[in-house]
Amino acid sequence: MPPVLLQANAIVEFIVKGGPIMYPILVVALFAVCVLVERLLWWLRLTARRRPRQLEEVYTALESGDLARAIERSADGTDPVVRMIHHGLKHPHSSMQGALEVAAGHELQRAGRFLGAMDTIVTLGPLLGLLGTVTGIMGSFTSIGGDELAVEKVTGGIGEALIATAAGLGIAITTLIPMNWFHSRLARLQFELEAAANNVLILAAQHGFDKVAKP
Repeated sequence: MPPVLLQANAIVEFIVKGGPIMYPILVVALFAVCVLVERLLWWLRLTARRRPRQLEEVYTALESGDLARAIERSADGTDPVVRMIHHGLKHPHSSMQGALEVAAGHELQRAGRFLGAMDTIVTLGPLLGLLGTVTGIMGSFTSIGGDELAVEKVTGGIGEALIATAAGLGIAITTLIPMNWFHSRLARLQFELEAAANNVLILAAQHGFDKVAKP
């Protein structure tokens, strides 16, 4: 039998031995994989779209008092910081500070997507594993008696409990590490947005741009 089929059979056997609770655990694991892959690709794309040179050009235009050029240089930006600044500079219906805050909130919302779902996975995985432990041990106790196969049933229940616990903990551990990394990247992006917003407000105040609404 090919090694791939042997591995597939081993995985299926592992799931079956883990008992019925392994099926919701498997669903949670698949969802966790999808979320982690999506978030990893999103952050990799964001890293590739950062434009520090474009940001410096916007700052230079603001320092020289050229608001029109700053708006032009920040247009069609792929960098979240540049997009926030562009939205703040074109604040037709609110103050510049309010527009910057709204734009920063949108950027942080995109960056923090699915973090709540990952936090739920980290909590739910061990709980499902614990539920599998309880049901496995309950099955072991109900098998105790004069049946000749009682020992086999007891060991099978204990094995089911251990497999479910290991699977639940594995999901939580596998999700927790990248989730913390995503949180650190989100915190760093938040700091960059806040620092950029403060810089723009200071430069705009020097030239009186902060109170001029642009159509």
